Amino acid sequence: MKTGIIILAAGSSSRLGRPKQLLDYKGKTLLQTVINEALETHCKPIIVVLGANAKEIARQHQHDQVNFVINESWGNGMASSIVAGLSTMIKNNSEIESIIIAVADQAFIKMSNFNNLIEKQKETGKNIIASTYAETIGTPVLFKKDYFEALLSLTGAEGAKKILKQYPLDVEAVVFEHGEIDIDTETDYNNLISQQ
Repeated sequence: MKTGIIILAAGSSSRLGRPKQLLDYKGKTLLQTVINEALETHCKPIIVVLGANAKEIARQHQHDQVNFVINESWGNGMASSIVAGLSTMIKNNSEIESIIIAVADQAFIKMSNFNNLIEKQKETGKNIIASTYAETIGTPVLFKKDYFEALLSLTGAEGAKKILKQYPLDVEAVVFEHGEIDIDTETDYNNLISQQ
């Protein structure tokens, strides 16, 4: 199964007041951590969707196996970044069978989180495989191409969770330890740093 990864990194980090994609964690930026783990998988291509502070973020993350897509409409919310990433993915890779959507601020993501989604899909035959943590489900999440049209029709602030809620019978989940730890505020970041 040909699977690509889309990393959403377009937000302005308004609650933090500086680009969280560039926060240092264990000597790497948060975004670099996610990119590195994605590169460890067999998934190709890897697309990073940028928006706010795009030039600065792209400059620090150049890699010949990573494609950057600039979402000029990033201010409209997460849906526009999913659409920007997925439409680029489909246009350049007609044989793509599934995608994994990830975000730039899950500091504890590992290659195994991506691989577990793919394994669970093969095991169950379900078309959506989400990560579960802290009594919720979320990213990273795998969608088979059956759902590409639904993803491309998302609008506004809604993310892909809307589709998970619409098709619960086609969803399976895998545990992502510490998946609930993401960085939205300075307090979140300080808590993360103190655990190093």
